Amino acid sequence: MRYRECVAAGLTAVALLAVAPAEAKKTDVLRQTGSAFSEIAKEALPAVVFIDVETTVEIRGRRYRHPLEEFFGGGVPGYERETPREYQQRGQGSGFIITKDGYILTNNHVVNDADTITVTLGDGREFDAKLIGADPKTEVALIKIEDGAELPTVPLGDSEALEVGEWVLAAGNPFGLSQTITAGIVSAKGRDETGIAEYGNFIQTDAAINPGNSGGPLLNIDGEVVGINTAIYTRSGGYMGIGFAIPIKQAINIKDQLIKTGKISRSVLGVYLQEVSEELAESFGLEEKGGVLINQVVEDSAAEEAGIQ
Repeated sequence: MRYRECVAAGLTAVALLAVAPAEAKKTDVLRQTGSAFSEIAKEALPAVVFIDVETTVEIRGRRYRHPLEEFFGGGVPGYERETPREYQQRGQGSGFIITKDGYILTNNHVVNDADTITVTLGDGREFDAKLIGADPKTEVALIKIEDGAELPTVPLGDSEALEVGEWVLAAGNPFGLSQTITAGIVSAKGRDETGIAEYGNFIQTDAAINPGNSGGPLLNIDGEVVGINTAIYTRSGGYMGIGFAIPIKQAINIKDQLIKTGKISRSVLGVYLQEVSEELAESFGLEEKGGVLINQVVEDSAAEEAGIQ
């Protein structure tokens, strides 16, 4: 009996030794993940800015002329047009500094038609900024802090190297709550059916994105920007687990053109394309769906001149 008891005790000890390290390892992984997120926040958030804009909006109204106005020489009663009125509309969003002298990437809809742009850093410093250029077709905009020098920056990463399921963090100022960071994963890549912009190639993420996050960075686990938070899919007006970000590679291309010329130049091929669905594949006798179909060639275009049909 003693032998059996000793064996049982020994087996129990071995089992405990086998379980304890595994449990400790799981806890360590969680701690390491939390520490990684904290480190990313410390490094990136100083370069994430709050953008406040003012835009002049013109409205035309109609005023009802009371019958007494006719009695006192006011003309015929009824509705009449009023002189256009102007008022200042304020908007808010996010952005991130990419150069020490103050270039900032953000979304077109954050700064579009703005009369004044004010940028606030995480340390409370405020700067006036000017619009360098914007591209509504991709929703990318570039602004610059005036008299910027030795400002904090965040490194740019490789959006093409992202994998579905990879950790990402969204930084910005949702609902005006500055210096906010949320975590999630890459849910999908290459989303072009969102309707957000004419040229869509969006990263989908479940990291919480809300109004005010627009223009902020989407960061990978190395603390590098891999996207610009741009829009959400929602039925409530708030976060529902589906957000979209512009791949940073696409944004860099737009940024380079805006710095160089202040505008975006594109060549036009002159064709309209559609995805080959199962129905189209079957009608063409293809074994599987895939690829694109040219369904229209624009008259007098380069495509027509080249003989594309």
